Amino acid sequence: MCGRFCYFSPAEAVVRLFGVAGVEDQPPRYNIAPTQSAPVVRAADGARREWAALRWGLVPFWAKDPGIGNRMINARGETVASKPAFRAAFRRRRCLVLADGFYEWQKVPGGKQPWLIAQASGEPFAMAGLWESWSGDGREEPLETCTIITTAGNAMMRELHDRMPVILDAAGIDEWLDPAAKPERLTPLLAPAPDGVLEARAVSRRVNSPANDGPELILPVSP
Repeated sequence: MCGRFCYFSPAEAVVRLFGVAGVEDQPPRYNIAPTQSAPVVRAADGARREWAALRWGLVPFWAKDPGIGNRMINARGETVASKPAFRAAFRRRRCLVLADGFYEWQKVPGGKQPWLIAQASGEPFAMAGLWESWSGDGREEPLETCTIITTAGNAMMRELHDRMPVILDAAGIDEWLDPAAKPERLTPLLAPAPDGVLEARAVSRRVNSPANDGPELILPVSP
């Protein structure tokens, strides 16, 4: 599962790493939680890519109540192509959810210890995501939402949790955002990150509350 993440890289990094232009610097966010806006990159007209801020928690286009999105923050890679809530978006509305790190919690005596998992290189990364547009209540502006796809944890992650978000490399990003890509080309991308790409560090339990935000949340602490 991926239930919280952070994103604070400058716009230059989005342009350089994810091939999208016209991005402005956004306020740094160290504790993005479900139902809040999440930074994404998705295919636009032709080969163009665009940056967008979508509400985290996917609301299927056929939903009667947008509250269903509160339970749709993650989609399992093993079933994303067939599950009714996600299969249409998997075919036609794929995106990248951008992050500098995501959080996971480890059960320890006295509670749960949060860990920040980030790239060993320190650069931001792209999590495989889906997006949807919902106008079920007749609103003038459709509600655009997203979800993060998860897969089995790699060796490092299994010490903390048995699941992790799907993290795409450069080739995987191009494939994932290709509107012509067929499911049989996409499914192999939904795999754990190779060992050695990510590293984890214990961080403050202040991250447990979505009300807290700030760079102090990602500073290392003694676990």
